Amino acid sequence: MPTAFDYLIEKINLAPFEIEPFKHVYIEDFFSPEHFEEIITEREINLGECSDDLQLFQLLFDRGYKVIDFPGCITDYKKYIELHSSGKTLKINETCENSGIVLRLEPKSPFLIELDSFLQSRKFNEAIARKFNLNLSDCNVDSGIQKYLDGYEISPHPDTKRKAATFMVNVNPHDQSEAFNHHTHYLTFKPQYKYIEEFWQSNEKADREWVPWEWCDTKRRQEKNNSIVLFAPHHGTLHAVKAEYDHLTSQRTQLYGNLWFQSCETTFSPSWEELQKKELEEPSGFVKKFRQKLGRTKHRLLSKLEVTDKNISKRDY
Repeated sequence: MPTAFDYLIEKINLAPFEIEPFKHVYIEDFFSPEHFEEIITEREINLGECSDDLQLFQLLFDRGYKVIDFPGCITDYKKYIELHSSGKTLKINETCENSGIVLRLEPKSPFLIELDSFLQSRKFNEAIARKFNLNLSDCNVDSGIQKYLDGYEISPHPDTKRKAATFMVNVNPHDQSEAFNHHTHYLTFKPQYKYIEEFWQSNEKADREWVPWEWCDTKRRQEKNNSIVLFAPHHGTLHAVKAEYDHLTSQRTQLYGNLWFQSCETTFSPSWEELQKKELEEPSGFVKKFRQKLGRTKHRLLSKLEVTDKNISKRDY
């Protein structure tokens, strides 16, 4: 059945791909001005100012939000309040300085119910799948309206190979949100760490993990309100977030969704510590295999050349 949001599908269909810092679709003014204004003024999106963390969570729960299990986050909101209110941090991933908390809305207003249903609809997700040459029948859909509180951090990562496609729409209710420090970074590896990207590309069975911030350079940030980014994760789709802002004034809010492959045959997930072993005398097995696969066995090649022609010296190479 037709919906009020069907025009968004045509925007995705017509949008060109951008290639920097990796292949993706970026669209500004995604929603019509009327729809966007209605989204950010809904009482479930625009909570107003709160006096403290406890009041904020009471309001979030009252408006229909629930804490969800999300990468880089804790799910114990009481623990979060205790730490955040005292200025302490909780480090659950060695590539991050802090851990945040994420909540997803179960909408109550008719307008947001219709929007949430559209995000989960077959026709919307077919448009995403078609854009990236995916078969929707091979994927599961997961999407929703989410708020990310202060301290939310996920270090640079391309996304797991189980993820087929992803989208993020900024629907921040504060009129100064573009200046807040809570936006998604899009990055590339620094030259000395490019080998990791090559390893992920060359080893189908190896899943992709988070890496330290200092290994990467931010090329752009998705600051614009009412903008959407879509991409199909691969070895180079590095993105990250480090939210440091006053969530009592307003909260980072997104429409967020993924297509997940129903099956994925990765068998191991080398951590950043293991990937860093590339420079050691005796690298771990997967890095050694990686070197061999890329032809980084120069000493063996030279030995064979010596045998073939004793007049050729290693110095010549």
